[in-house]
Parts: sequence; C-alpha cells; structure tokens
Amino acid sequence: MTTIPAALEGKIVLPGDQRYRLLRSTYTTVASPAAVLLPEDTAEVAAALRFAREQGLPLSVRSGGHGLSGRSTNDGGVVIDLSEMNRVEVIDRAARIVRVEAGARWAQVAQALAPYGLAISSGDHGNVGAGGLATGGGIGWLVRRYGLTIDHIRAAEVVLADGTVVRADAEHEPDLLWVVRGAGGGAGIVTAFEIEAIELREVGYAQIAVQVDRRGRALRQWADYLAEAPRELSTAVTLLPQGRSLVASITAVVATDDERQVVAAIEPLLRIGTTLGRQAQLAPYPALVSTAHLHANVGQQPSTTTNGLLTAMTGDDAAAITAAAAGPHQPLIQLRSLGGAVDDVPADATAFAHRRHGTMVVATTFPPQGGRALDAAWRPLAERVDGAYVNFESRPDKAAFERIYPGATGDRVRRLWNRYDPDGIFRGPWEA
Repeated sequence: MTTIPAALEGKIVLPGDQRYRLLRSTYTTVASPAAVLLPEDTAEVAAALRFAREQGLPLSVRSGGHGLSGRSTNDGGVVIDLSEMNRVEVIDRAARIVRVEAGARWAQVAQALAPYGLAISSGDHGNVGAGGLATGGGIGWLVRRYGLTIDHIRAAEVVLADGTVVRADAEHEPDLLWVVRGAGGGAGIVTAFEIEAIELREVGYAQIAVQVDRRGRALRQWADYLAEAPRELSTAVTLLPQGRSLVASITAVVATDDERQVVAAIEPLLRIGTTLGRQAQLAPYPALVSTAHLHANVGQQPSTTTNGLLTAMTGDDAAAITAAAAGPHQPLIQLRSLGGAVDDVPADATAFAHRRHGTMVVATTFPPQGGRALDAAWRPLAERVDGAYVNFESRPDKAAFERIYPGATGDRVRRLWNRYDPDGIFRGPWEA
C-alpha cells in the first residue's frame, strides 16, 4: 500500500489486527478485505476514498453491514466502514429536523430521539445501519403512517467519487438529493442525513399467530383489510409451514398510544383465520428497534433473498404465495404491508417509484439451498409481482436494476450515477 495519510493514522485495520475479525464481514457474507478504513468524520471519509482509489483495489462502503447483498465487504479490496460516524442530533426541535450520521444503527437513532418524543420509521431491526436503509428506501414498522424513510430526508452530506464534499438539498444539488433518496449507493458516500421526524412516543404492538388455509383465503383477507385499514397500522407477516397447514406469524404496529385505536386496528386481524395465539401491549417505539439488537456482523446469517410488489392481492396471487411457502423448496416467505403514507408521494419525486403497491412479498433461502432453489420457488410468483425493493435483493445485477428502477426512473438513475460517479466506482455489479 502507498503511504497512509496522516488523517487515517490508526484508522486502518489490516489482517492480524485484533479488530479485523469483527470488521471483515457483513451479516450475510464472510470476506477477507485487504484493509478496513474507519473514518470518524466527513473529511476523513474523503481522505479514505482518495486513499482507497489510489490502491486500485475493489471498494466497498459500509454503514451497518446488515445489507442482504453482502456488497459492503469484499475479498482483497478496501472497505470504508462508517461505524465510527454514529452521531444523532436534534438540530431543530420545532421543525422536528434530526441530523443522523450514516454509521448510526437504528437502535441508536431511536434511543437518541426518545427523550424528545420523536421517531423516524427505521426498518425492523435495531442493528440495521442508517446509511444503507436511508439511501435505499426505508420500509419499517411505521411505514403506512410515516411513509418511507427517504420521503422525509430534507438534506444529505455526500462525498462524491472525486473526494468532493457536497450538500444536497432542495436548493443545492437537487438532482443529487433525488438519487440519494432511493438509489444513493451508486452516486457517492452519504455521510449524514437531515431527516424530518414525527411526534411519537408509544405505539401499539401485537404478535398474532394465525392458522391459514393453503388456498390463500386468509392472506387475501389480510391484504384486503390492510388496503382499507387506518394508516397507523403497519404489519409484517411470516409464513411458516406446520404439518399440512401454514401458520402466519403477524407482527402489527399501530402508531398511536390510544388503546382504543390500537384494539380497533388489530381486532380485524384476528378474524382472518384460526387464531393460535396473540399478545398486545403499548410499548415505547425504541423497544421495536432495541439496543439489544446491536451486534457485530460476522457472516452469521448466509442467505439469498429476492422480492416483488403487488398492487392488489388477488385470490390467485394469495394461492401462489401459500403454495410457494409450502412447496418443496420451502423458502421463508414474508409479506410487508405498504400503502398509506407511501402513496402520498408522487412516483417521480424520489428514486423509489413504487407508490401504488399494497404488499411487498419477500422470499429467502438458507444454506444448503441457494440461488437455484430460490429461483425455482420464486418462478410462479415472478410473473405476478411488479417491481422490487433494493434493500431486499441479494443479487444486484442488471435484471434486478430493471425491476427496482423501472422505465423513466431507471433512465434518470443511470444518468445521475454517470454524472456523479463517471468511473463507476460505486456501481459494483449493477451493470446499469
């Protein structure tokens, strides 16, 4: 390697360093990079990027390392790890504007905002990094009440491919702000966001287990109810084979501390099938993305994941989903409710174009099964879904790009990636 810049002294972790074991990998992928750089501010990120480019090695950027594609590490290259940049600051309480550095985990964000009575919809696990989620979209526990995380990003601090530091907001570099909100990983290194939070302290939280029929009637009822449900309600459903039947494990979050509203929102979910168990409570929002979730990512969960979106779920769609969940490959099938506040934003306002969909369908296989098994299980669903979400796609290739960024959105993403990163150093395997 070339001479280490003074700004990075002591902040380069090489194989043999005792820290390397905890920094080499991601949640899904074990790797062996030549070096991991740990900048502590934006100027050091710029220095790290210049240093990494001088090496002529593969480059990865990591905020939390929870990304399913494993792209935030590599073999034999350089990783710029933003985990030391994890500060969270309320910069305007009246306007609810919060500055979040990209290396913060959402558990840290929720904990920092709780004393102010504020919250940001922030994925579904406290260990997820702010940077990865907030540049890809942000489907979380408050999605139908709050919308996507990107819908509330008012400004971003970005280090471009040439090391230039730029502020992107509505008046300065609005094109950069547009692409950061949904396709930011190909434009530069976002080091901090200014995000508008909402007033929220407690939420209703319920866990419901329901036996569902294999013809999909229960899933259809779930989707039909969510299409009309109050937007305070967001749900996630995991389908689990059990003998000759399926069990739907439903997590329901109601973004209010009004117990009557919570009960009224959750009660229809108990009627979609035979209820096997239920529990509900009011809880502080940080309990959903708890600091207990925080852990090092050491490749502990290898998996292959893909997803697609449904505008409305037909009976045939629901039957195909249950058939896939119970089929020979038995992928883990999860459903996330969309709609509500997501629909309030025009399709061309951000790089996330999928604004009229009610459900996200996610399928995952685990070793020893891999991509072929997932493809076989997904094939009957692929013709039914429309579009995809970047943060639940393990294989970011050209075909995935077309699904995630369709039509005019994809054309604009390509143009802006080429403008801000003409050498394609952040684009990786997209081949866009």
